[in-house]
Amino acid sequence: MEKNEKLDNIRHSAAHLLAQAVLELFPGTKLTIGPTTKTGFFYDFLPPQNFTEDDIPKIEAKMHELAEKDYKIEGRQVSKAEASKMFAGNEFKQELIDGITDETVGVYCQGNFCDLCKGGHVESTGLLKHFKLTSVAGSYWRANRENAALQRIYGVAFETAKDLRSYLKQIEDAKKYDHRRLGKQLDLFTFHPEAPGTPFFHDKGLKIYNKLIDYMRHMLKGDYQEIKTPMILNESLWHTSGHYENYKNNMYFTTVDDVSYCVKPMNCPAGILVYSEKPHSYKEFPLRVAEYGHVYRYELSGVLHGLFRVRSFTQDDAHVYCMPDQVVSEVEKMLKLTIDVYNKFGFKDIKMAVSTIPENHIGSIELWDEATEALKKSLDNKGFDYVIQEGEGAFYGPKIEIVLTDAMGREWQCGTIQLDFFMPQNFKMEYIKSDQTKDVPVMIHRAIYGSIERFMGILLEHYKGRLPFWLAPVQVRVLSITDDVKDYSQKVFAKFFDADIKVEMDKSGDQLSAQVRNAQVSQIPWMIVIGKKEKENGTITLRHLDGKQEFGISVDELIKRANELNKF
Repeated sequence: MEKNEKLDNIRHSAAHLLAQAVLELFPGTKLTIGPTTKTGFFYDFLPPQNFTEDDIPKIEAKMHELAEKDYKIEGRQVSKAEASKMFAGNEFKQELIDGITDETVGVYCQGNFCDLCKGGHVESTGLLKHFKLTSVAGSYWRANRENAALQRIYGVAFETAKDLRSYLKQIEDAKKYDHRRLGKQLDLFTFHPEAPGTPFFHDKGLKIYNKLIDYMRHMLKGDYQEIKTPMILNESLWHTSGHYENYKNNMYFTTVDDVSYCVKPMNCPAGILVYSEKPHSYKEFPLRVAEYGHVYRYELSGVLHGLFRVRSFTQDDAHVYCMPDQVVSEVEKMLKLTIDVYNKFGFKDIKMAVSTIPENHIGSIELWDEATEALKKSLDNKGFDYVIQEGEGAFYGPKIEIVLTDAMGREWQCGTIQLDFFMPQNFKMEYIKSDQTKDVPVMIHRAIYGSIERFMGILLEHYKGRLPFWLAPVQVRVLSITDDVKDYSQKVFAKFFDADIKVEMDKSGDQLSAQVRNAQVSQIPWMIVIGKKEKENGTITLRHLDGKQEFGISVDELIKRANELNKF
């Protein structure tokens, strides 16, 4: 999460190199912007004709050709009038120039190529060696679907060839264990054009989804109330919350009886309505309320990606109402809970960041500072290292972002803890203090999975499809070697079924080797193999996914072991 300035300069320069290569290969293309990303860069273009995947190798080859010419990368400040002349005919650059409040504009050039830029580059193109273009996708100018449709080319860049090889190997592993492929292979979920960006959960996928919620409910125990609020709410609610002004481009709207309603993109305003239904006393605080709320958010079609980027998902939301002097201790409890949950799934490398006041925000700077300091103090008290992410808070408050690292070394931002002094004020929320006067509570927004759908996708790739026993949608499959043992196999199946263990019977009639192979493809943790010997002895043979076998086990013994593994 910490910024590597040298690497960022490489990636920034690679974005310019990409733009230069595109202009040489596709004259008439209009440039827009090309920022860096966590692993590389992208650039958005308006070409005469849309790029295809076949264009990517040609553009990458041209980039290497230009890099080898070792153009010096030089920056200078020019007047806005001169910048306008330099980029005449490019309405995107003109809009950027018009939006600059300074009298001069930064321009960086290499060879005969120049671009608007604030700086942060390597000295020359010859230092750009270890990069690769990865994909092309659609985008919109300023990420607004009402603006011009653009073409975005993504790339990665690193300091060394070893780093690039390592990343590309990671990408190959990610493709091999892509959760979308695993979702189809394991019959978990599908996507259909009738509902873009919205997963259809099959029986086995829904079992995983429900188990994740069951586990979270167990972790919250008696500390949290749980509520459920409507999905469609009057537009006026979102004006009060501030979402309409700050988030409306990501919201869905509908009209009923000539009244405008919004499909909720967040759960918090509806939760506030529940809170405001009756008076509250300081004696109830901290009041912790959980909701597994289904929300809809508009995402550009070009960025939709399996369960990772959807338009419809479920948040493991919680809202905690408390007094100001309870904030630090409450955030500390949330941090501990979050770490405990992630550890359950094998995530040990966990990083923290504090995101501060963004340009688009509500409320006073003084309250923002107070809230930000409270988050820092909570992290300090728990002994966590953290970085500051300037300007990346939500519009209504600063937040702690919690990032986990999966088995492939990829980072995922999942958990958030957000302090909110402002929405309670907007909704005129109150509680009665010990002196019988009224005050406004502090509201803490908390999610650990973040999105249950996205977290499921992360888990599928993290475990490479081999989910732990307690989370597997099918935990046991009974395999019969011959037909004359099927009566005993059925009795074994019934015992596991009655013990509430997720069990299946292989009814294919295939040879044992084919039954084993099918169970392995389905990533079923336990295969119970039954032949004449097992029937005669009243035992079973247990075969694990890795091929290890255990012989002569009693059914009761294995059920006991399964029940232990199923405990949270």
